[in-house]
Amino acid sequence: MSVTTHDAQPHETVVPEPQVPVGRPSRNRADVRRKLMWILPWLVFLGSPVNDLCSGRHTAAGTAAGWAGLACFTATYLALVYRNMGRPFPGPVVACGVTVLGALAVVLNLTLGTAWIGLFVYVSVACGATFPARTAYWTIPLTTAAMVATGLAGGDEAVVSYMLLVVLLVGFAMTGVRQLVRTTIELREARATVAQLAANEERLRLARDLHDLLGHSLSLITLKSELAGRMLPGQPEKAAQQVADIERVSRQALVDVREAVTGYRRPRLGAELAGARLALTAAGVHADLPDELPTDGVSAEKESALAWALREAVTNIIRHSGADRCTVEVLRRQTLEGPLLELSVTDNGSGGSGKDPGNGLTGLHERLRTVGGVLEAGRVKRGFRLVARVPLGGADT
Repeated sequence: MSVTTHDAQPHETVVPEPQVPVGRPSRNRADVRRKLMWILPWLVFLGSPVNDLCSGRHTAAGTAAGWAGLACFTATYLALVYRNMGRPFPGPVVACGVTVLGALAVVLNLTLGTAWIGLFVYVSVACGATFPARTAYWTIPLTTAAMVATGLAGGDEAVVSYMLLVVLLVGFAMTGVRQLVRTTIELREARATVAQLAANEERLRLARDLHDLLGHSLSLITLKSELAGRMLPGQPEKAAQQVADIERVSRQALVDVREAVTGYRRPRLGAELAGARLALTAAGVHADLPDELPTDGVSAEKESALAWALREAVTNIIRHSGADRCTVEVLRRQTLEGPLLELSVTDNGSGGSGKDPGNGLTGLHERLRTVGGVLEAGRVKRGFRLVARVPLGGADT
C-alpha cells in the first residue's frame, strides 16, 4: 500500500513507500523483486518434501525423481501465480497448469509418502488465485477431496485431519484476495477516469469563460471600431474617444482572460450591469436597467451565474437581435419551491437567426445547473426574452 504524509514539515523529505504492482505487469526488476517477496514466503510448505528428500530414506533414483518432480511442481506453481499478478495466462493454459500441479501432488504423495501432502496447499492456492470464482468454488473442494483420499491411502489420518481445513480455507482465502486485486484494479481505473473527467470539465469551464469574455468584449470592440471609422475624418475628437474606449475594453478583456485562466474570476451583477449600460448605449440600444439590485446575502456563485447570464444576453442583443430597446429586471420571487432570484432580459429584436441554442446559451445552462438554477430563453410576442433563476436558501436568505 502507499502511505500519504499530510503533516510533513516544509523542509522534510517524505519518501513514499514502494508499491507492489499487484494486478499489472512488472515494469522493471524492482517490481519483479517485490512480487517475489509476496510469493516466496508461501513456499514454507515445501520444507517437508525437501527434508524428506534430504533424509536418505529413498533410493538414488527415487530421490532424483523426487527432486525433478518438486522442481517441476514449484516452477509451474510460480509461473501460474506470478503471471496471474500481472498478465495472466489464457484460460486453457491455466487449466493445464493446475491439472499438472494436481497430478504431481497425487503422484509424489503416493510414491514418496505423506510428507509431500503439503503440495495440495499450493494446488488449492492456484485454484483460488487463477480460476474464475465459479470454477474455484468447486475445484477447491475437489482438491481437498483429492488430498483426503491420497492421505488416507498413505495411512496417515492425523495429517489428513490437520491439512483438511488448511487446504480448504487457504484456497477460499485466495479467492477473496483475487477479488480484492480485481477491485483494486477497478478502483485504479475509476480514479484515472475521474481525473480525466475533471480535466474535461475544467476545459469546458475555460471554454465557456473564454466564449463569454471574448464574445462580449470583441463585439464591443468591433462596434466601437465601426463608430470610430464613421467619425473619421470629420469628427476626430469623438473618434479618439471611441479609440480610447477600445483600448480600455481591450485591457479589461486581457485582465478577464487571465483571471478566467487562473479560475478566480467571479463577475458581479452590479459590474455587469454597468458594462451592459455602456455596451448597449454604444450600440444605439435604449436600455431600461434597474438602479438597485436585491442581491444582499446572495452567494457569490449564484450572483456570478446571473452575471454571466446578463453578459450573454447583452452580447446576443448587440450581435444578433437587431433590437433597439431592451429591459433588464432583477427580482426576488417567492414560489412554491421556495424563494429565488430572477434575472430577465427582454428585447424587441428577432433573437437571432439560428434555430438551435448556441454555445453561449448551452454554457449558461451548465453554469446555472451547477448552482441549482434554470434558464429559459425564447421568442415572445414582441421580441426575445431570456430568464435566469437561482434558488435562495440558507445563507442566501
